[in-house]
Amino acid sequence: MFKLILALTLLSGTAFAQSRTRISFNKDWKFFLGDEPNAKSLAYNDLKWRKLTLPHDWSIEGKFDEKNPAKPEGGGLPTGIGWYRKEFIAPANFKDRLITVEFDGVYKNSEVWINGQYLGKRPYGYSSFSYEISKFLKAGKNSIAVKVDNSAQPDSRWYSGSGIYRNVWLTSAAKVSIKHNGTFVKTFLISGDKGQSNESRKLKPGESIASVNAEIEIENKFKTKGVYKILTTILDDKNSQLQKKEWPLNTSETSITMMISGLGIANPKLWSVDHPTMYKLVVEIAQADGKIIDQYTTPFGVRDFNFDAVKGFSLNGKPMKILGVCLHHDLGALGAAVNVRAMERQLEIMKAMGVNAIRTAHNPPAPEFLDLCDKMGFLVMDEAFDMWAKKKTKNDYHLDFPAWHKRDLEEMIKRDRNHPSIILWSIGNEIREQFDSTGIAITKELVGIVKNLDKTRPVISALTETKAEKNFIYQANALDIYGLNYNHKLYKDFPINYPGVKFLATETTSALETRGFYDTADTIRRWPKDGKTKFTEGNNEWSASAYDNVSAYWGSTHEETWAAAKKYDHVSGLFVWTGFDYLGEPLPYPWPARSSYFGIVDLAGFPKDSYYMYQSEWTNKPVLHILPHWNWKQGKSVEVWAYYNNADEVELYLNGKSLGKKSKQGDDLHVHWNVSFEPGTLKAVSRKSGKDVLIREVKTAGDPAKIELIADRKNIKADGKDLSFVTVRVLDAAGNVVPDADNLVDFQVEGVGFIAGVDNGFQASLEPFKANYRKAFHGLCLAILQSTEKTGTIKLTASSAGLASSSIIIKTGK
Repeated sequence: MFKLILALTLLSGTAFAQSRTRISFNKDWKFFLGDEPNAKSLAYNDLKWRKLTLPHDWSIEGKFDEKNPAKPEGGGLPTGIGWYRKEFIAPANFKDRLITVEFDGVYKNSEVWINGQYLGKRPYGYSSFSYEISKFLKAGKNSIAVKVDNSAQPDSRWYSGSGIYRNVWLTSAAKVSIKHNGTFVKTFLISGDKGQSNESRKLKPGESIASVNAEIEIENKFKTKGVYKILTTILDDKNSQLQKKEWPLNTSETSITMMISGLGIANPKLWSVDHPTMYKLVVEIAQADGKIIDQYTTPFGVRDFNFDAVKGFSLNGKPMKILGVCLHHDLGALGAAVNVRAMERQLEIMKAMGVNAIRTAHNPPAPEFLDLCDKMGFLVMDEAFDMWAKKKTKNDYHLDFPAWHKRDLEEMIKRDRNHPSIILWSIGNEIREQFDSTGIAITKELVGIVKNLDKTRPVISALTETKAEKNFIYQANALDIYGLNYNHKLYKDFPINYPGVKFLATETTSALETRGFYDTADTIRRWPKDGKTKFTEGNNEWSASAYDNVSAYWGSTHEETWAAAKKYDHVSGLFVWTGFDYLGEPLPYPWPARSSYFGIVDLAGFPKDSYYMYQSEWTNKPVLHILPHWNWKQGKSVEVWAYYNNADEVELYLNGKSLGKKSKQGDDLHVHWNVSFEPGTLKAVSRKSGKDVLIREVKTAGDPAKIELIADRKNIKADGKDLSFVTVRVLDAAGNVVPDADNLVDFQVEGVGFIAGVDNGFQASLEPFKANYRKAFHGLCLAILQSTEKTGTIKLTASSAGLASSSIIIKTGK
């Protein structure tokens, strides 16, 4: 509390009075799980409540139980009602300022009070929202209370989490200031290569200018006329000033929108997936005497993209396929609670696979996720809703859609429209209004809402009804691009059936895999075989083969899908369902399965074998990956697969004896051999023009003997938020991962950190995520270490009965 009081006291000084300040409002909250209506009162006694720092997801802290109201489809974790309270000191000059509390996301039905005064309710759990609280503040101690009601279940087709699961901010601004999310920067690239010219001169080939326009919304809480100036400054990626201009501002109204034009960047560095260069527009409001009273910075990028009905997608004039994955918002063992490093790790793993695009399925993401996409070079399909007025689950957003959809959609667009990573606005996923005439009017309305705020990007909806005459969303004739989910066999003839229509595969595949589990690879299976037949084809291991030969009945395997999508230029790209496994929707298995099987990477962040198929196809770096493991019964016939690229052939050896060379033919995406198992070493060698490119070996492992710890980062920030993901490998005496090891591993932490979560990637594990132990699954598990705000070291020790233990040191610093 002292740190918060000090921060607010400092903010009440000269700098704060002159300009805007935005500080984290995450610390020193108290939490109670249950309903406590009196908690909104300033005088309420919360001494016995739990102290915590936001973001917070209380569901992930609970126990898995089939009887929890969210059901296995919602992750099988508890929901309910929770209350949050926080005391804080108001800035000394709050009466002369606009003080705003901003919530990036609360799941769900949040209600907020300041000093007992009701501010409002926001039903949608994925919306960012804010309240101006100046008039409710008083000198000295103030109280904010938030009720979160996620008790009406089921309300989602996946795990939602519960609580104030995204960041909270406190902003102070002058009474004449730029509105929250009140800027919109639009760029237009003028290129000499296209024979274009600007207003003053003809551009030569190789020259270009980015024309920068800005729409700025200003609010005037003085409600009296004043004379001010707007100062606009463009900064480059090194924060060097490129241009500065001044504009007159007369505040005769309470709300003013200024249109700024004539700004420009000569020969700009274009934002792309390989070189995501960012600029900044700094807007300042100055009084007539030159005193700066507000400053608002908007990051932006300069890029040009196009969807074409024949040629597909291009970025900055260069044709490219959108190689995307769909991602839900949960972060595995961390639940829905936002953590920038956890999101960054997910994106790093995707980037290494060759992914260049993310679909935020099926809701607006955290603002920090979009910041990462800007920074790391990912295209984004930003999605608003999973349903409109027609329900998918009993208590979902359809109950609130009539009253709230306009506001929720508008605020999403205004919050996100400056991100260069975003190339598509999606107004919905598999919306049931496809199937009746109500879809026409709602589609037109939603597209109109988007276009009113942003005409620079196309609008799409992910559709499942494949016949145009029966698809009422398509019949609205309002969408810019046809987004099709699944149905990969229709890609070929799309230009014939929809002449002149731009096409994107918005959701594909739904292949089912469990990391490290292999059974017969000779046939492709659909689990379940349709939507009516009870699933009985599974196994008592609650697993699906990692051979990429199983998919949901509506989908297809990874190889089936990509083989179709890569053939046709008119297919602008695809979004695979999904990049990572996610909590909830454990199709096809019943309880104890509680998370999905769809991911290319498991819930712990360990790649499944199909990851390397994509890596071999979507990247230029040399790839050679063989599967499965090499621990089988003597004489068993085992199908060995190899994914590879940058080579003409792969030769396979067993204990030094060649089993033959194989090359991909036609549409093949892998090569394979049928091998009679004998223990030893399986070796693959890829070659190009007779020269070795890569060598990979898989050895028969012995009994578990020791533990190995591998940290993704050994140096992290001492900020109370940073993470080190430590992979735990169970090895035999020779150092081979034991593929069937399921040893219980205990963790001990010493120093300036703690265990934020544990996992092993198994979709039917009912072990808690918040624990100091975890069973290995197919030889692996994970411990997530989180820093405190103290510098020093974190020592993690992992031990297991009968195995040699292991320790690792993580350093934390400022």
